[in-house]
Amino acid sequence: MVDFKSIETFLWVVTLGSFGGAARKLNTTQPAISQRIAQLESELGVKLLQRDSRNVTPTPSGRQMMQYAEKLIGLRSEMLAAVMDRSAMRGVLRLGVSETIVHTWLPQLIEQVANAHPNLSLEVEVDITPNLRARLLSQEIDLAFCLGPWSASNVRNRVLCDYPISFVASPSLALRNVVLTAHDLARYAIITFPRKTQPYEIVRSLFNRPDLPAIRLHASASLATVIRMATDGIGVAVIPTAIVERELAEGQLNLLSTNLQVPALTFSASWLASPDTLAAELVADLAVKLAQGEAPAARRVNAATADRPESRVLL
Repeated sequence: MVDFKSIETFLWVVTLGSFGGAARKLNTTQPAISQRIAQLESELGVKLLQRDSRNVTPTPSGRQMMQYAEKLIGLRSEMLAAVMDRSAMRGVLRLGVSETIVHTWLPQLIEQVANAHPNLSLEVEVDITPNLRARLLSQEIDLAFCLGPWSASNVRNRVLCDYPISFVASPSLALRNVVLTAHDLARYAIITFPRKTQPYEIVRSLFNRPDLPAIRLHASASLATVIRMATDGIGVAVIPTAIVERELAEGQLNLLSTNLQVPALTFSASWLASPDTLAAELVADLAVKLAQGEAPAARRVNAATADRPESRVLL
């Protein structure tokens, strides 16, 4: 008799294009996935999958089976969403997060998830947006909080919040009470986000002009390091204002006035479209309410710990 687990396994093998991907998604082994598919094909009496050295594709019978599998999994998720006690949801949600979120409202979100879904565990991984997107596509994470929204047919998005970007510097540089131009700022080192990120490219483009001297652009994989370099007077930092609220209030950094405009960073919750995304959607809903309903208070690792491996968190 065809069981639900075999149908779910078949759906994920087709969706991810591999037995290994389905094994990772379902937290089992590749031989177990192969056994379930073999049993399903035997019970139905048809070949469902075409295997080659690179990927797995459905046969004509497999494509027909896929239509029903999606409906069944979708109905299960719909049923659970309508009937179940949300606090009883169990399992592990793999959450990928950009550093700016880590340093603002992520701790509050983790607390809210624990209260609303005490049996749901979060595995939080921090990385830059390009890497988070790649990991989401490969099913290494279930939900990503990163720069977005992401225009892809198989991805669902919810806008979280915007973070304005500011130019800040140590009072020792004496850059207050004047409107600074690109020429003025080019005299100093510019400290900002790591390479291969959208903000880095935006900042670089502001100073990549023939009428300006070659800029010293310091890119760091740790916002704590960026802040420490700025407070030490090494250069001008270009980062979200929310990250340096404490330093601005205490006078360790000054907010600079410039004629340059850097677009605000828009962050979104993104997950792959599939029939089984209830946990991701519930956590995304909590994140949206938190990010849009409360002014993000800057929370970050202490700059003194910037050199520790665990503090190298990224945008």
